[in-house]
Amino acid sequence: MDYEAITYEVTDGILTITLNRPEKLNAFTAQMCREMIDAFDQADADDEVRVVIVTGAGRGFCAGADLSTGVDTFNATAQGYPDTLETHRDGGGLVALRIFESKKPVIAAINGPAVGVGITMTLPMDIRIASTAARMGFVFARRGIVPEACSSWFLPRVVGISKAAEWVYTGRVFAADEALEARLISKLVAPEALLPTATAIAREIADNTSAVSVTLSRQLLWRMLGADHPMEAHKVDSQCIFWMGRSPDAYEGVSSFLQKRPARYTMKPSTDLPPFYPWWPERRFK
Repeated sequence: MDYEAITYEVTDGILTITLNRPEKLNAFTAQMCREMIDAFDQADADDEVRVVIVTGAGRGFCAGADLSTGVDTFNATAQGYPDTLETHRDGGGLVALRIFESKKPVIAAINGPAVGVGITMTLPMDIRIASTAARMGFVFARRGIVPEACSSWFLPRVVGISKAAEWVYTGRVFAADEALEARLISKLVAPEALLPTATAIAREIADNTSAVSVTLSRQLLWRMLGADHPMEAHKVDSQCIFWMGRSPDAYEGVSSFLQKRPARYTMKPSTDLPPFYPWWPERRFK
């Protein structure tokens, strides 16, 4: 796919996806939705990609849905979609679910305003870093709609139900320091330090870890959020430890430590995941 609403750039194992409609503060469109899904498909298929950074071009991260179509912006029927109440798929949700399934860790580098889908799309990303110039808002109730992009699942898990309810019910826009206090983001940095900070974290992952270990670890952390007992984690942990413990990457990890040298991991997520991956049943839309 040729990208217009985003850019896709891989440098030394780090993929940077940049939302690229700066004249519109990178407002979200159906085209951006399709391109982001395709970009994550490409990233998962490319073993050279170890980490994904998502950021925005210009002074904004993403201003939410593009409202240029006017009052029918959120009216699927008026927009020409042949959907029904039973079949309509929220575009932000499709992106969020695709990021949730990613085999690569994802870092959000929030460089400016991130509201509506502009902030909910970051919730399934693993690490969120923001510039002091960023502002966020779950503004849906102020537009007469409801939270989307699976955020009613993600947001309370990230910041707790009380803070999630306050932000969603008021729909107010808030500064990045409030996001840091509530742990929506893990770091708050000056604008010029944002991408270097995100890249430094990405380099720690890309240069020092097993790609397959990170793929499995990512899904262990996310999937266990919904488990009803730690025994569920123990079951899958045990399988993963058994599989990886006999692997070339485990031998290399121990050998490199004992020999005091950098590790050279060879296993690839595209070919070397265990036969029990994925260990969760596919969730279908029905």
